[in-house]
Parts: sequence; structure tokens; C-alpha cells
Amino acid sequence: MPSQTRRSLLGAAAAASLLRAAPGDKPAILGGTPIRSAKFPSWPVFGSGEETGVLDVLKSGIWNRGKHVARFEEAYSKLTGSPHCLAVANGTSALVSSLHALGIGPGDEVIVPVYTFGATVNAVLLHHALPVFVDTDPETFQIDASKIEARITDRTAAIVPVHLGGASADLDAVLAIGKRRNLPVLEDACQAHLGEWRGRKVGTYGVAGCFSFQASKNLNSGEGGAILSADSDFIERCYAYHNAGRARGTHLTAFSYQVAGNNVRLTEFQAALLVAQMERLEAQSSLREKNAAALTSMLREIPGIRPARMYEGCTRNAYHLYMLRYDSAAFADMPREKFLNAMKAEGIPAYSGYAPLNQEPYLKETLQSRGFQRVYSPERLAAWRRDNQCPANDQLCRDAVWLIQTMLLGTPKDMEDIANAVRRIQKHAPEIAKA
Repeated sequence: MPSQTRRSLLGAAAAASLLRAAPGDKPAILGGTPIRSAKFPSWPVFGSGEETGVLDVLKSGIWNRGKHVARFEEAYSKLTGSPHCLAVANGTSALVSSLHALGIGPGDEVIVPVYTFGATVNAVLLHHALPVFVDTDPETFQIDASKIEARITDRTAAIVPVHLGGASADLDAVLAIGKRRNLPVLEDACQAHLGEWRGRKVGTYGVAGCFSFQASKNLNSGEGGAILSADSDFIERCYAYHNAGRARGTHLTAFSYQVAGNNVRLTEFQAALLVAQMERLEAQSSLREKNAAALTSMLREIPGIRPARMYEGCTRNAYHLYMLRYDSAAFADMPREKFLNAMKAEGIPAYSGYAPLNQEPYLKETLQSRGFQRVYSPERLAAWRRDNQCPANDQLCRDAVWLIQTMLLGTPKDMEDIANAVRRIQKHAPEIAKA
């Protein structure tokens, strides 16, 4: 559709929407009274359970991996329906440990989405393998599974889909490709605690699933991570790697090593926090879902605002992020940055989200390092730079707007405030755009 025609249609739709529901007062960014002055719910949430658990660890004198870590692993395994769970230091170490257990190394290629947190790619680079980016499905913000197969070569060693924001990637398609091409699928579920695909927890479909419990996550211990797998041999390889190369049951004073390893164990303090945090995880997740549904219903009525779509197989969204696309044509061509500033002025914190990961300067620096130059020929690295263009993701990174998970722990009135702020900004968009 020609851009002028699209703008005309969006403008007419926006005018009709504003006649129905937009507040008429001056936007805060132009000197009006903000929609809200109250803060959204704070994070983390904690109580006596966390206090008791941490104090118990403190008094026990056993602060390294012990009964609390084992208790968490058992509880998280039961919660997710996974036969095995290994607690590790963070989500990055979950990915690194899992890729090591898969034998990923120099010369290998690993399929990754381009719209994700840097840890997904860093885990690949730390093994001196090449991340191969797949473009994004802008409707869902997830990896575009229809473009994966074209990126597979005889050097591809694994596929790492990310369940971004708490919603699931298209697991039916990804798993089918993995099976057809005999490639392991490693799920990056770091943002998707309690997320589901066809009624089953994400992170339990591939060879393994990786989770993060970093401070912003829906299940939080400041830092922390976990690996789920139905493969006991795989988990034991991960265990040895995360335990400085020593197999399970090896005493800390025994210096016998099974593999080249790392030291990324979870502490007892973090495990105690996680056990307590899990007590409220379901209630918090249900509240996020309820509020997200109400917010989506309101935002869909506003021209130029398009909440992220979920795939049909995604039966539960964990809503670590609430993501939407902003079309400036429905807001008098107001740049997204000005829209975000106008939202913040109304008391609604909103964010632009990820930048194009395939264009980050550190990638060029890494590929020019001595180690990568020794492993990969100049021709191969030049081909990598040429082939890893992701135009759909480039556009998404210009359009995306995020709301964080704590906002969805608010009240129905909080959701109305978000929608009303968007309506108010849209009504006064020509004035704001010129200001």
C-alpha cells in the first residue's frame, strides 16, 4: 500500500477512535497534568519466605551448592514437567553449558534469532562458533521459522530458538526442521517462565531448555539460571562442565576432572530465594495474563498500535515483556522516540527494546580477533557479513515499543491509564510532533 494512502486511512481511523474514547486534556509533554503520578508495582516482591530461607543458609555455614539448590532443582523440575533440572549461575551459563554438552566448537555454525538479548549470541561466540542470524517475524517478534532452513549449511551444529518476551517461538516448525535436518534444538527460554506451547511448558521440547533468574526476570534471585532436559546423559555432561569439569558426587577437595569445565554453580543463597519466589510465581503469572489481555483489547482499538501476535500453538504467554509496534503514520509522523518521551511524561514508562544485534560493533571486533582469524578464512568471514542481513528485523527495531513485566502486576485501572495515555498522545500528535 502506498505510504500516502496508508497515512490517509490511518488518519481517518485515528480520528474515529478519538471521537469514541480519547481524553481531551492537554498531554503532559506539552504542560498538561500526567495521566498518572502513582508508580507501577515495584520489583522484586519478597516476604518472610525469602528472609527465612536466606537466614537458614547463613546460619548453616554451607553457602555453596547444597540442600537448597537440590530442593530448587526438584521443585523446578516438578513445576515444568521436566525429568531433570540443573541449577547454574545465570542464563548465559545455562546456554554456554548446554552448547558445550552438545560439542559446539570452532568451525561450527549455530542458528540464532536476531531479535534477542546478547547472551544468546555470546554463548555461541564463547565456543568460537559462528552465530548465523535468522530474520524476525515482525507480527510476533519471534524468529521467522520459515527462514531457518535457508540458513542451514553443512557446518550447522544446532538451532537455538528464543521464546522472546515470554511467548513461544513457532516450536512446531522449528522442531520439524531440527528433526528433518538431524540438528539439536536448544530452547532459550530465559524470558519464558511458565510459558507454554500446546499446553506443555516451553524449555521441555528440545534437547534442553535454558532459563534465567536475573533480577528483571519473572522468577528472580538476582542472578541464577537452570537447564532442563529429558536426557540424563546430557544433564550429566552439563553438570560436569558447570562444576569445574568434575562429575556429580566428586568432593570439592578431590581433584579429578571428567571434562574441560567452568565454574558456574548456583549458590545456596540464590536457591533459597528461588524456592520462596516460586510460591507466588503462578499467581503473578495469572495476573500478568489477565492484565495483558485487557490491555491488548484496548490497544487494538487504537490505529497505529499493534500488540505482538502469538502463534496458535502458544497456549500461555509468560509476559516478561509486553511488546507492540508503533506506526508513526497514525501519530502525525511523530518519531518513536518522541512518542516514548510523551508516554513517560504521562507516567507510563515505555522502551524502544533491542537494536539490530547483527549490526552490533562488538561482533566485528570479535570476528577480527586473533582466535577467530585463525579458525575462519577471510572469505568465510566476508560471506558471514554479507549473508547476515535481516531487513525485517531492522524495521522492527525502528517500530518496537516495550512495557516491562512489573507493569502487568498492576490493577485494571493501571491498564486503562496506559491505553488512555496512548489515546491522549494520538489526539494531540500534530502538536507534539511539532514541539
